[in-house]
Amino acid sequence: MSFFGKQNILFLKGFMILFLSCIATRFNFCLSNNPFSLKTLPLEGHLSFDETSLNKASKDFGNRYQYHPMAVMYPKSVSDIATTIKHIWHMGHSSHLTVAARGHGHSLQGQSQTHGGIVIKMESLKVPEMQIHVGNSSPYVDVSGGELWINILHETLKYGLAPRSWTDYLHLTVGGTLSNAGVSGQAFKHGPQISNVQQLEIVTGTGEVVNCSEKQNEELFQSVLGGLGQFGIITRARILLEPAPSMVKWIRVLYSDFTEFTRDQERLISEENAFDYIEGFVIINRTGLLNNWRSSFNPQDPVQASHFKSDGKTLFCLELAKYFNFQQINIVNQDVERHLSRLNYIRSTLFQTEVTYVEFLDRVHVSEVKLRSKGLWDVPHPWLNLFIPKSKIHSFAQFVFGNILTQTSNGPVLIYPVKKSKWDNRTSVVIPDEDIFYLVAFLTSAVPSSNGTDGLEHILSQNKRILEYCQRENLGVKQYLPHHNTQEEWRDHFGTKWEIFSQRKFVYDPFAILAPGQRIFQKTITTS
Repeated sequence: MSFFGKQNILFLKGFMILFLSCIATRFNFCLSNNPFSLKTLPLEGHLSFDETSLNKASKDFGNRYQYHPMAVMYPKSVSDIATTIKHIWHMGHSSHLTVAARGHGHSLQGQSQTHGGIVIKMESLKVPEMQIHVGNSSPYVDVSGGELWINILHETLKYGLAPRSWTDYLHLTVGGTLSNAGVSGQAFKHGPQISNVQQLEIVTGTGEVVNCSEKQNEELFQSVLGGLGQFGIITRARILLEPAPSMVKWIRVLYSDFTEFTRDQERLISEENAFDYIEGFVIINRTGLLNNWRSSFNPQDPVQASHFKSDGKTLFCLELAKYFNFQQINIVNQDVERHLSRLNYIRSTLFQTEVTYVEFLDRVHVSEVKLRSKGLWDVPHPWLNLFIPKSKIHSFAQFVFGNILTQTSNGPVLIYPVKKSKWDNRTSVVIPDEDIFYLVAFLTSAVPSSNGTDGLEHILSQNKRILEYCQRENLGVKQYLPHHNTQEEWRDHFGTKWEIFSQRKFVYDPFAILAPGQRIFQKTITTS
């Protein structure tokens, strides 16, 4: 079917939904002026109007925005979610109510919040129970959209299996990461998490429960993946699995030359079975760097490493991981040594260690525990995540690390390449139009009381300068975990995908009930 044919069908679907909703709005007009009719809904779970619950739901990991909801819903079933959304949809344009699905609350700009609406606490949704299917060539696990990835890891490992693609931090919900993309050091090999999903169950903005996949309701399936919660709430997902290793050889090496650093990264992601995880990060004017690593990493040559001075330099760290089982250790060591011998890192900075698969994947949580103990976790996190085309990464790095970010950053700066071929262009996520592009993530934490370089205003100013530079130089950069203030900016973000994105919104969430915290579409309120 032609592109325009599909658009006509989308329009007709949306028109019929709006027509039926007008009838529903008239029939349910008495409900529209009484949001507390929600209390009468037949739910297995419950709605909370308690101030403590509302306060918790009005915050997120970014710790910068607070939107106070009217109620927080703790669903026990998918029907609870569908019933509530359908009820609000029937209210039509005369109701101000919107719905935000909240996973583990790790959004950065209030995306999981709603002002005066209903926050759905997805972690309360425990159905269906996790079901692991091992008896075929493509094992998979069926999980609730509110399940944490760390729980999936522990459960699938009981069967010697694990998901193929991860995020760096595992204490996030399935629905949350699939609504964005889910990117980590495995993405060059398996693609993002949205490239490793077979089926979804969705509750749309009209309260309809729909099962979808590449073969069933494909349009909704592709829309929701990376769709920022705009078309439906993910209540169940089928995640592809692979045989899990028991151990990981974890390696770090340093570069002072950015060209050599990126050349080696790009070489490694193009080689078959070289490494299972490839990331990198920028180190700016960091003192005693290698001494800090010694608590968890062993230098290849302790004498040489002790003479290395990192003070005052901008360095680039290549971080690698090779998965293995105990009986493979000798072969893996030889393989790793062979691949490392071809790289152009500073030889005295080779650090290696061996950890369990779980320890490696859950490594960020260890840092979280330490930061929480020092009261440094619940602070503002003005993160900036960018996808940058390979052809522009050198000019970007030269300007940003030479002119904007010149002091030690208050948090890691990640930089690593991924391959476009591992991403499905039919999904809603937006990426640069080059075969290889880089994720560059400024994962800063702000000191609340500071007016210095570690303060919120200074970091936000840096972020703004970076974005202005990208726009001024027309680098073709796209935000990941995007945040924009106007619909015109969102149009520019989506580019050629905007028309189909907005038309799908019209079909699956015609009253803009879902995910108001993204601030892409605004619910229209009428009083007559």
